[in-house]
Amino acid sequence: MSQVRFYGSKLSSAGASPSNATGGYVKRIFDVAGALFLILLLSPLMAMIAGLIVLTEGRPFFIRHKRIGHGGSEFHCLKFRTMVANADDILGEHLAQNPSAEQQWRTNRKLTDDPRITELGRVLRKSSLDELLQLFNIVKGDMSLVGPRPIVRDESTNYGAAFQEYIRARPGLTGLWQVKGRSNTSYAERVKLDSEYVSSWSFRGDVVILLLTVPSVLAAKGSV
Repeated sequence: MSQVRFYGSKLSSAGASPSNATGGYVKRIFDVAGALFLILLLSPLMAMIAGLIVLTEGRPFFIRHKRIGHGGSEFHCLKFRTMVANADDILGEHLAQNPSAEQQWRTNRKLTDDPRITELGRVLRKSSLDELLQLFNIVKGDMSLVGPRPIVRDESTNYGAAFQEYIRARPGLTGLWQVKGRSNTSYAERVKLDSEYVSSWSFRGDVVILLLTVPSVLAAKGSV
C-alpha cells in the first residue's frame, strides 16, 4: 500500500493541554467549535433518524459502547442503534456456524455480511449517519473530529507497540482510515495509519482529512 502523507509541519502538543492529547488546545478548540456547529446544523436529521429507529425497531434508538480513549481510559462511545436487540446471541450463532466469518471477525472485528444489522441500520452504516451522535462525545472531550477510530479493549493487543501511539490522541469521528478505504484495508494497515496520524499530526492535516471525508462518505467507500 503506497503511503500518502497529508501532513506538513508538526505542531507539538507537549505542554499545550492539561491532558497533553495530540494537538493540544488548538485541536481541542477546533473540535468543540466544529462539533457544536454540526450538532446545530444536523439536529433535525438526528431527530428524524432517532424517530425512524423507534418506529421500526423500538427503543433504544442509540447505544453506548465502551471504547479506549486518550491515555488508555475508557469512555462510552455513542452511536445510533443499527442492530437487532439480541445482537450478541445472533453473532455467536453465526460465527459458530460459519468458520470463514469467524476468521473474518477475528482478523478485522467486522463482518462483510453481518446478520445482526437491521435494514435501516445498513443504510445508516453505509452513509456513516450512525456515527453522528459521536459529535456529543467530541463536545464532552472523549473524542476529536479527526483521529484514530475508537477501539475496544480486546483490540489493543492487535496494536502491539503502536498502542502507545494510539492513546496519545483522542479517538476521531473520522481519520486516515476513513479516507483511505475503511474496511477495504487490512487491520494491520489501519494500525499503521493510526500511528502515522499521531506521529505526524498537524492542524492542516486535520483540515485535509475532514475535506476528504465528505466525498469518501458520499461514495460509501469501504463501508460495511
